[in-house]
Amino acid sequence: MLYVLFALIAAFPLSAQSELPQIITADSLSLRGTPKYAGGFTHFDYANPDAPKGGALILAAIGTYDNFHAYALRGNRPTGSQYFYDTLMANSADEEESLYPLIAEKAEYAADYSFIIYQIHPDAKDQEGNPITAEDVVFSFHTFMTKGVPQFRTYFNGVEAQALPGNRARFDLPEPGDKEKMLATAVNPVFPKRFWEHRDFSEPLAEPPLGTGAYQVKAYKMGQYLTLERVKGYWAADLPVNKGHYNFDTIRYDYYRDDTVALEAFKSGEYDFRQETDIEKWTTQYAGKAFSAGLIVKEEIPHEIPRAMTAFNFNIQRPVFKDLRVRQALNYFLDFEWMNKSLFYSRYTRTRSYFQNTKYAAQGLPSEAELAVLEPIRGKIPPEVFTRAYGPPESDGSGFIRPGMREAMKLFSQAGWELKGGKLTHTATGEQMRFEILIYRPFSEKIAVPLQRNLARFGIDMYIRMVDTSQFVNRLRSRDFDMLDRGYSANAYPSANLAITWHSDYIDHTYNIAGVQDPAVDYLVEGIIARQEDEEALLAWGRALDRVLTWNHYVIPQWHTPEFWVAYNKKLRKPPVRPRYDLGLDTWWAGG
Repeated sequence: MLYVLFALIAAFPLSAQSELPQIITADSLSLRGTPKYAGGFTHFDYANPDAPKGGALILAAIGTYDNFHAYALRGNRPTGSQYFYDTLMANSADEEESLYPLIAEKAEYAADYSFIIYQIHPDAKDQEGNPITAEDVVFSFHTFMTKGVPQFRTYFNGVEAQALPGNRARFDLPEPGDKEKMLATAVNPVFPKRFWEHRDFSEPLAEPPLGTGAYQVKAYKMGQYLTLERVKGYWAADLPVNKGHYNFDTIRYDYYRDDTVALEAFKSGEYDFRQETDIEKWTTQYAGKAFSAGLIVKEEIPHEIPRAMTAFNFNIQRPVFKDLRVRQALNYFLDFEWMNKSLFYSRYTRTRSYFQNTKYAAQGLPSEAELAVLEPIRGKIPPEVFTRAYGPPESDGSGFIRPGMREAMKLFSQAGWELKGGKLTHTATGEQMRFEILIYRPFSEKIAVPLQRNLARFGIDMYIRMVDTSQFVNRLRSRDFDMLDRGYSANAYPSANLAITWHSDYIDHTYNIAGVQDPAVDYLVEGIIARQEDEEALLAWGRALDRVLTWNHYVIPQWHTPEFWVAYNKKLRKPPVRPRYDLGLDTWWAGG
């Protein structure tokens, strides 16, 4: 619950007091509106506060890991490392933008969002039972700023952190007015200073870390398995944000070289829970004795969660993909309608937006409010933004895509390419169009082959290169790829985090997969950041950004589904209410 304090610091003269910003004290925070859960709430609605503790959950991971440090600038972190560290405040999984007490029991902040002060909970302890202090919080922030991932340094540039008396941590923003950045300080992981102050934070970690979260490493064999154990006496177990969560005594991740092997292991009872994304496997391979005997439960769970822009990503820094017309033309060679009918049992829906399943997805032609946003960049963005509603190319599903190929040829011709001797060649250099798609999983190969086949008919050479996860991550980080099967994470609303993905300031970071450096996109992202508390304006700016991104053809969009496809051991139990924005596995427990 929020309440406003008009307290002024008595040590200041009256003339100075009149200039101080209003101070707000809060035991919950929200970017917009009022948090769903009032002060004094006991648990989130989607958690069962009486869920029994105990038992083991065994899960699968694909690939390998070679270190325990999730934020090292090289190496592969283990699956499950999200459990190592807690944050000052915790998100609710059925709200988009609210935060509730965890390591911090409350906060004070300036009404102009120029600073925020967190009061550290007096009972907060690390995994060895040592008190978590404001010094740990400030150390964590400074360490990220000096040795952490580059995106962090860019995003929080100019933010200052200091420990105050009374075990409080203060963050000062370089300029007032950015509420989202102010609140972002609440969700950074907190590290024990005593463990990290003599280690190189930028380097991989060969030993399990001392953490601040609910689980710690119990046993492991690097790259093969990892067993996490719930911290005995975890101080935050009964806080409202955690009540009904983290119910298993241990969580074990077994690593498999590929998903096909992992599925067979699941059917044999080697692990307990699996979420499927391949409709062919879901339809044809989730059967057998364990299913018919009721030992494994197969379930489709409908949802309306914002969907990611799964896609084949262009690296537009590569010369072959610099021209928008080339990228647009290549979209005609992915025959979704045929693939959906022939390979996917007609169960997928084509993704058309970077805000899929939200009100921020662009619809029809721009509204007056959107036009007001777009007019200043007219001439700097594709003209179709103003005249056409975006949609990926469509076919009749027969596998005959010659009409689309004719449209593609017009675009190739405009971009300086021609068919010559059965090969698409550049008119200036005479070189054939060829590029490589980088993948690391068999499913990617299955969906890349039809694209490859259609391109070959047009004299375009697309080479499919399968690598392991380590190589994939390393090449992604160094932008050593032409195209890859990746996409962009889901956006529930247009937030300041879009800067990390699209703004030119972040061009050297792998979240900007396409390599976009576009003043028009920068303008839209900056406008979104400046309007986080204006819902009407944010709607117009978000839809405007969606139009510009889609019409720039940075990707070949793929597809999504409106359900979770899950199968699990019959011993697992789950609450009757699922969180709005998540599957909620952290609230499941082991039954009889």
